[in-house]
Amino acid sequence: MKEYQKAFVDFLVEVKALKFGDFTLKSGRQSPYFVNMGAFDDGVSLLRLGGFYADLLADRFGGRFDVLFGPAYKGIPLATAAAAALAANRKINVKVAFNRKEEKAHGEKGLIFGHVPIAGDRVVIVDDVFTTGETKDEAVDLLFAVPGVSCAGVVIAVDRQEALEGGRSAVQIFEERRGIPVRAVVNITEAVEHLSSPRGGAKALIDGDMAGRIAEYQAKFGAR
Repeated sequence: MKEYQKAFVDFLVEVKALKFGDFTLKSGRQSPYFVNMGAFDDGVSLLRLGGFYADLLADRFGGRFDVLFGPAYKGIPLATAAAAALAANRKINVKVAFNRKEEKAHGEKGLIFGHVPIAGDRVVIVDDVFTTGETKDEAVDLLFAVPGVSCAGVVIAVDRQEALEGGRSAVQIFEERRGIPVRAVVNITEAVEHLSSPRGGAKALIDGDMAGRIAEYQAKFGAR
């Protein structure tokens, strides 16, 4: 793991965006951990979160993109925070675009607002997590409706690495279907590994019992 990834895991725990215990997921699965991106609910936490997205974008994509696209609705503040962090921390100025759920027939018409992508734009989609991939498919379809626009990739905060159909994750299925890379600041395996390691003489944040429960859950529901 890189240093920014370790710092991000610590940040997730600090703001209680990553919790360990007993949780019932939307899928009905009983999980020993829970990721709640709604925990980033103030200016300070969003500023820091944007910085980690900027680290990921610089690490994985360098300067090979022109636009950040935030799918409605959760992706809108995330793309904004990431673009602001890129400008402030790395002196990289990129355009920001968003979509509406329903097209307006008045004022600023259309489904896309902010910077409307044009031919030659290389776009990275920014979102929180990857559940089914439906939101990302909709975003890609919108972008590809503009001739000459390309999608360089998708970035998310955390990859839970959980299996859907055929033992593959939503990320794997999307990448195979669309041919577009998906990159997470951190995946759950990396997060658990980091939190299971003692640091500075202090105990690990995840003890042996919890590590065993997580391993059992991943063996049952984790993607191949």
